[in-house]
Amino acid sequence: MPCLNVAVIGAGIGGLCAGRKLQRVGHRVTIFEKQNQLGGTWVYDPRVESDPLSLDPDREIIHRSLYASLRTNFPRHVMGFSDFPFTKIYEDSRAFPSHEEHLRFLNDFSEQFGLVELTQLNTEVVRVELKEDEWVVESRMGELTREEGFDAVVVCVGHHTEPRVANFPDIGQWPGKQIHSHNYRVPEPFHNQIVVMTGAGPSAYDISRDIAGVANYTTTKLASDNTSQTTDIDYVDESGRVAFVDGSSVCADIIFHCTGYMFSFPFLRTNGIVTVDDNRVGPLYKHVFSPEIGSRLSFVGIPCNITLFPMMELQSKWISCVLSSKVVLPSKEAMLADTNEHYRSLEERGIPKHSTHSLATTAFQYLDWLASQVKVQPVEERLKNIYKQLVSVFFSSEGDQIREWDVDSWVNGNHLKLLAASEKHSASKLLAAFEENVGHDNSKVVESS
Repeated sequence: MPCLNVAVIGAGIGGLCAGRKLQRVGHRVTIFEKQNQLGGTWVYDPRVESDPLSLDPDREIIHRSLYASLRTNFPRHVMGFSDFPFTKIYEDSRAFPSHEEHLRFLNDFSEQFGLVELTQLNTEVVRVELKEDEWVVESRMGELTREEGFDAVVVCVGHHTEPRVANFPDIGQWPGKQIHSHNYRVPEPFHNQIVVMTGAGPSAYDISRDIAGVANYTTTKLASDNTSQTTDIDYVDESGRVAFVDGSSVCADIIFHCTGYMFSFPFLRTNGIVTVDDNRVGPLYKHVFSPEIGSRLSFVGIPCNITLFPMMELQSKWISCVLSSKVVLPSKEAMLADTNEHYRSLEERGIPKHSTHSLATTAFQYLDWLASQVKVQPVEERLKNIYKQLVSVFFSSEGDQIREWDVDSWVNGNHLKLLAASEKHSASKLLAAFEENVGHDNSKVVESS
């Protein structure tokens, strides 16, 4: 087997998992992380950006998006790795633990498998460029920059830094304040404010409840005892009024954008071979490899609306097997044909380009396919059932209580209520729910879904 020098960009779940799999088969691994500790999006940072919508390209970018009260939307049962399950209790024994508990788990995983020693912290990758037969990685630590050559690059930077905002008629004339969920931390700044939430994914779900105790009035598309439910925003005007498509309106102080994020790889230079077009990263074969470049450039963690831990582990194992010549990729032509067929299928089904990487109705087919490539057992049916049932109930009237449910009872078979709820959703309805309510706002499905 070849022993390659591999650069892994990012030390969140994807980067740590990739580093583990690559190291295990004998590759030399360097993990680059621009923050001062491991954990990626799971590290809480109380700072917020000066631009309330985080759109100024010259702003000081705050990489992290966690809010103080955040708990996982999925239980620890589906959030561990095959060789390192999330079963240990650190300080938070709940099935749906806090973000602090999850970060402790990731640090434990990193220490257990020697990933800390592989990671260069406070090191921002500013350029990744293919020169002849090697990748040149230019990184910056403080005022010091350096260039290093690598045989392969694995991009694991996530997509929770470049906010996506909703655009309404006359939004430029609206006099109130606008904020993106990326810049939300605690509810106190919303004291006595009238808040309109846009989006209806997990971040809107959580944040609307978080601020309901201090705000004068909160309106959202989600049903709740503490908020007023409404429809989509139709338009806004210079008086401060926000009008909804159902004909109702409210004079608001704040429009809160819980509308997800956009993929961005400003460091990656491929001469247009890999691009981001309306949030489609591509062309990528099975969301991982560039057909044109082949095995030496890959991505971990691009798809959303899927159980991310098993997916990232299987993607990372596939990459490690390909780089070790244990698995051979199809020809460039075959990979391009497969990718273009996938795009054509999405178009035929009316799925917009920006949802290319949403696997709401094909998640487990994808995971099973990955498992077959690396010749391991598919994801357990038990975990698949937990995931499917939770997704179904999350958008139901019982979603408020989801984090308090006894997951161990479901695992033992006492989940008839959940099964009944999940049966209400056909595959097409479930996809519609994701497109309507989640889109790409999987930052607060927070890498656990």
